[in-house]
Amino acid sequence: MFYEPKNGHGLPFSPSKAIVSPRPIGWISTLSVDGVPNLAPYSFFNMFSDKPFSVMFASDRPKDSAKNAVDTGEFVANLASHDLAEAVNASSIDAPADVDEFVHAGIDMAPCVLVKAPRVAAAHAALECKVSMAFHPKDADGNDMATFIVMGEVVGVHIDDRYLRDGQFDASLAGNLARLGYHDYLSVAELFQMRRPKWGE
Repeated sequence: MFYEPKNGHGLPFSPSKAIVSPRPIGWISTLSVDGVPNLAPYSFFNMFSDKPFSVMFASDRPKDSAKNAVDTGEFVANLASHDLAEAVNASSIDAPADVDEFVHAGIDMAPCVLVKAPRVAAAHAALECKVSMAFHPKDADGNDMATFIVMGEVVGVHIDDRYLRDGQFDASLAGNLARLGYHDYLSVAELFQMRRPKWGE
């Protein structure tokens, strides 16, 4: 089949998120200007630079995480993993802004070192971030999209040493969680390696 997204797909459910998958989940924790912790998962999340180490998350509608990150200039990207999947899902509830999702979902928090926002204590890794840019991207016609993107430089990294093997973070051991389409998720269970070819070899 072929379809133009602007004209609809004719399927029972949109295949877009299933096609562009798996997507890492940014389990974003923030602190409001009033001091209320917030925690929510974002499947529109990724690393976009390693020099400097930088990540981004995007909201397709106004959400507390993005507002808090912009207001305070900080956020934390906690690693979502298979063993914490139920907690990740519980924190996705559309709670009012004054509700602490850590408390609501029964998730223990831990302090960060360089940012004021808390991190998920049980997360196998967590990235303390300072906001570098936040903006509405434009569509192909130059119009502002409803989507809001928050980009941040990672200024501090927490790693649970149990998931380090031979000096490398083992994503299969950690069970990194990813989002597929519809209500589907995936956890890393198997790894294989390939080396990039070099011209002339």
